[in-house]
Amino acid sequence: MLDFEPVSVAIMVAALGAGAVVKGATGMGLPLVALPVLATFFGLQHAICIMAVTQVLTNSVQIWQFRDEARNPQMRFLPWFLAAGGVGVILGTWLLSNLPERVLVVSLGALLLGYFVLKLTRPHITIGPRAARMFGPLAGFGSGTLQGATGISAPIGVTFIHAMGMERRAHVYAVSAMFLVLGLVQLPALFIAGIMQPHWVLQAILAMIPILVFMPVGQALAGRLSRQAFDRMILIFLGLIGLKMVLGL
Repeated sequence: MLDFEPVSVAIMVAALGAGAVVKGATGMGLPLVALPVLATFFGLQHAICIMAVTQVLTNSVQIWQFRDEARNPQMRFLPWFLAAGGVGVILGTWLLSNLPERVLVVSLGALLLGYFVLKLTRPHITIGPRAARMFGPLAGFGSGTLQGATGISAPIGVTFIHAMGMERRAHVYAVSAMFLVLGLVQLPALFIAGIMQPHWVLQAILAMIPILVFMPVGQALAGRLSRQAFDRMILIFLGLIGLKMVLGL
């Protein structure tokens, strides 16, 4: 982060701060908001490495905050979902190290646009407990593959969890568990693949400063701003970023 011009650093801090506000309010959204901006300045591999470190740290905090939800019966789908996600991360990391960056950037942009369209057209998809246990491994594998290849697992993983209709605390616990486990698999995979650079770890630790400052802001806003209004603002942002990445602007 220290290698960039002040204006670029300010933009990246703003992106991390915005993503942290979203994550504080909803339990997700840090990579969705920040990674496309970081990829513009760092390159996709560099951005994914930074977000992988921050993902482990931030979701460790949220897992601890909502640890009582581990006993929630709705979490029965999680073990196989997470196990399959870990396998998917390994495949996705291989794709990240072998496919051209432009292919992955366009794919990420297309996924963001797909997520945007899905949330607009099918906002009330419902998945029952039995279906969650049945299709959880498939959703987990897809989420992990996306995480490894593009740094973003939400288009599959969060959509699947959100469709289960959990209360906010349970939802935050489930998505935090997903992000934490995928991140714990992704970090060593990035080192083994030769993608992660040691000084990027330092940059990721510095990136935690705006994240830790702004996550509590999101938690405070969660009780004041309607979820519908918040979702709409984020969806518009994601749609624009996705379009930018697909068109190469």
